[in-house]
Amino acid sequence: MHTPVTIIGAGLGGLTLARVLHVHGVPVTVHEAESSAGARAQGGMLDIHDHTGQLALAAAGLTDEFRAVVVEGRQTMRLVEQDGTVLHETADDGTGGRPEVQRAELRRVLLDSLPAGTVRWGRKADGARALGDGRHEVTFADGSTVVTDLLVGADGAWSRIRPLLSRATPDYAGTSFVETYLYDADTRHTGTAHLVGGGSMVAPSPGKEIFAHRESGDTLHAYVALSRPRDWFAAIDFTDASAAAARIAREFDGWAPELTALLTDADTAPVLRPHYALPAGHRWDRTPGVTLLGDAAHLAVPNGEGANLAMLDGAELATALAEHPDDVEAALTEYEQTMFARGTEAVTFDGAEIHGIDSAHNTARAMLEMITGQGGQ
Repeated sequence: MHTPVTIIGAGLGGLTLARVLHVHGVPVTVHEAESSAGARAQGGMLDIHDHTGQLALAAAGLTDEFRAVVVEGRQTMRLVEQDGTVLHETADDGTGGRPEVQRAELRRVLLDSLPAGTVRWGRKADGARALGDGRHEVTFADGSTVVTDLLVGADGAWSRIRPLLSRATPDYAGTSFVETYLYDADTRHTGTAHLVGGGSMVAPSPGKEIFAHRESGDTLHAYVALSRPRDWFAAIDFTDASAAAARIAREFDGWAPELTALLTDADTAPVLRPHYALPAGHRWDRTPGVTLLGDAAHLAVPNGEGANLAMLDGAELATALAEHPDDVEAALTEYEQTMFARGTEAVTFDGAEIHGIDSAHNTARAMLEMITGQGGQ
């Protein structure tokens, strides 16, 4: 089978690329390893930024559909000290530039905007090879192949398309999340629900922090971050949920029980999410007929920007292709130059550089000063 544009990966970036290409009348096929749209949980809340993700959705003609799935009130953020003191809270008056949506709902919006058959499910890419003249052949796990004039790797951290362009592979970044959920929190976990509030809550500390988000209804989704080597986590038996939760919770001895309850009282087994990253400023020489977007191109430690940047990558690549219909290489060059430059910019939060988790400044009071310039006032 031969297709003009082939996207590997039906995440938010790949689907945004497919949608914007469709808007411009460019035929496209997306191959996705998952067996169906509902085969895997899609994660929690995403804040979609006005200068990245929202621009991509506008290019896709989906602003109204996006607004329809926004979960109101979730832009509220609390800074909490280890003893449970709420040091600061940003209000959500509906005018903020980062409205929150459930990732699965946003993905559904993108999927519903594509013609039937655009996404081919159960198509796990095993590898790809160049055929010359910018054409590539992708081989799938079932032994089938596809040949394409333009191949886009939107297949995440462990991209099977990246080796066509770069020898870089992700390295462990030194930190990991332990992920949990608390359900019916307003009635079953009242103290923790009250502390988290209506949006997100972060309790930072050097080398560790607890982050929680209120999702649709009264579900609390927590990410407990620790700066530890992989061997440290490997020594924990995560198949024993209660023992694993208790072991992680010991790293937070002395913290308010409403905070540690996000681990010890969780309604789901703790799930380890190690953080991997590509080298900072990762780039490659222009290679005819193939490019990357999102985590396949610039995987970084979670910082609130990943999904937004992947969507912007997809929209900008599609726009460049539409503007250069007879010169794919010019379009890819334009896209990559912009994407590479963006990858070297400092990650920011409300205009201030984020302190790493290992920094001595990773405290609620230091974060408050960073955000407001007011310190403890």
